[in-house]
Formats: sequence, structure tokens, C-alpha cells
Amino acid sequence: MLARTLFSRTLRQHIRPLSLRSARALHNTALRASPSSSSSSSSSSSSSSTTHPFSFLPANALEPKASRTKGLTEIRGPYYAPVTKTYLDELLSDWGEYVDGIKFAGGAFSLMPEDRLRGLIDTAHAHGCYVSTGGFIERVLSTSGGNKSVISKYLTTCKNMGFDVLEISSGFLSIPTDDWASLIEFTAAHGLKPKPEVGIQWGAGGDASVEELESAGTRDPKWLIDRAKTFIDAGAYMIMIESEGITENVKNWRTDVISAVTSALPAEKIMFEAADPDVFAYHIQNQGARANLFIDHSQVVQLACLRRGIWGTGSTFARVVTFEGAGEHFRKGGKAVHTEPSEKY
Repeated sequence: MLARTLFSRTLRQHIRPLSLRSARALHNTALRASPSSSSSSSSSSSSSSTTHPFSFLPANALEPKASRTKGLTEIRGPYYAPVTKTYLDELLSDWGEYVDGIKFAGGAFSLMPEDRLRGLIDTAHAHGCYVSTGGFIERVLSTSGGNKSVISKYLTTCKNMGFDVLEISSGFLSIPTDDWASLIEFTAAHGLKPKPEVGIQWGAGGDASVEELESAGTRDPKWLIDRAKTFIDAGAYMIMIESEGITENVKNWRTDVISAVTSALPAEKIMFEAADPDVFAYHIQNQGARANLFIDHSQVVQLACLRRGIWGTGSTFARVVTFEGAGEHFRKGGKAVHTEPSEKY
């Protein structure tokens, strides 16, 4: 027993715990001595400091998200599938660079608990995305008879909850153009960005069948364009072009309507509903990588690859390109300056 005690005392005298500083020094020495550890550590540090490790590969140049006015991507939030705060955060952590806005559909936000709704909106804002109500004001207008105080309360609540954009749809409603324009001004006065949705299809927005929409009839594209111009003059932040009757729930696409719209309205003021890969591929193919598009949240990656020109289908593979000097050209008012050196652009 005495021998064991003497042995333990001797052992404690010669083997003492390392201080924290000594332990870290020993750990760092071991890392420097181990090639595999050094390589792993270097790789980890490099990946954390490099945003895009494959940035040396060629890809289309797009405007930075913070200053982007063309090539906007708005995605659908909760409706056809739940979009939770966790899912949205993970999605935008990976692909937020290619998402500019989140849009609620079907008034789904009105059914959510306040804390959960705020959580979704705050998550979108944390990733630099705006949040749109979608066209739920149609329901508010129809149930209130257009009562100004009810509309004001709705707009105020949307603003207080953190919404940025209020979409003003009327696919199911007959509303005078002047009233629509006044509603745009009323929305802006409440601190929200008004985004009217216009289209050629009566009864659009309810996911009706082709036969139902055909029986309801369509409007002339000039009707759409004239109202869009009026709404822009009234202060509309952007015009959403309803896809039903044009590329959605139709037997044949109305590409003539798309051409008329893109020819008559400023590119930075229009956004096309295109929540179908074939549809957004058509818009990119015909308008270029900087088309403003609304898609489903599940299609973010596919559209990002198409915009950057790194992938596509047979009709778009390696055919979608941009010009890096476009931004400087636009800033000079769209006028080419052939006599100045390129570095002055």
C-alpha cells in the first residue's frame, strides 16, 4: 500500500496537466507535422473564404443581387406545398443569390399564427429578399365591397407584419381602371410597393381547366398593355403578367401576347408568371437571361443554371449568353460610344 502511494505521488509530480496555451501549442505543432491534417485545415479555410470555388469556369454575368433590376426571380412560398422557416432558410442559404423575392399564394399567410408568419418574413429579409402578399386583395375587395377602411386596415396589417410588396390582382373581378389606379396609389401611401397583376384571361388565378377558361373568353392584348401603362404612371413598382390564357391552361401558347408585352413595356417593369420549366425556358430563350420571372420554389436551381448559361435543354444548352459590358452601356443611356476607349465605359 505504501509503495503504491509513493508511486502515485511520484507520478503526479512528473506528469502535470498542460495549460490551455500549452495544449493549443501542442495541437498546432501536431497539425503542422501531419501532412493530411495540414491539407484538411487548408482546404477548410479556403472553402470558407471562397464563395464560389468554381468561379474560374465561364458563366453568364448577371447584376449583383443588391442592385439587380433585371433578371429578378420571385418564388412561390406556401400554397401547393408548405414552406417552413427552416426550409426557406436552408433554401436561401444555398441559393439566395438567385432569389430576389418570396410570394405568398392564395392568401395562405392569413391562416398562419403571427409568430410563424413573422418568422418566415424575417427569414426572407435576412437573406436580402422582399416578401409579396400575392393577389389576396381580390378576396378583401370582394368581401368588403371595396370598403376603404377595410382595405386600409388590410394594407396597414400587411405593412406591420413586414410585407414589402402588395400584388393587386383582379382575375375574378370587374373593377374600373381608374379605381384600380387609385388602389395602386392608396397602396403606395401605406408604405407598400404596389404590383398589379394583369392578363388577358377572365377568371384567371383559380387554376381552372382549359375548357372553363376557354368558355370565359380572353381580352385583347392591347387591353393588358394600356392598363399596364396606366398603372406604371400611377406608381406601380412592377407589373405581373398573369400566365393563364397565355402559357398556362391553354391548348396553344399565346406567344403573340408575350411579344406585344415585351415590345410595349419596359423590361425592368414587367415580370412574367412562369412556374413551369418549359415556360421559363421560353422566356429566357426569347428575352434573354435578364427576364424577370415568377417560378415555384422547387425550380430555383434549374432557372439559376439556365440564367448563368451553364446548363439547359436541347434548345438552350450553351446558347444563353450575356455581355459583361451591358451594365455600363445602360448607364450611358443605351447609346454606344464608338470613339471612346473601352476602359471609359
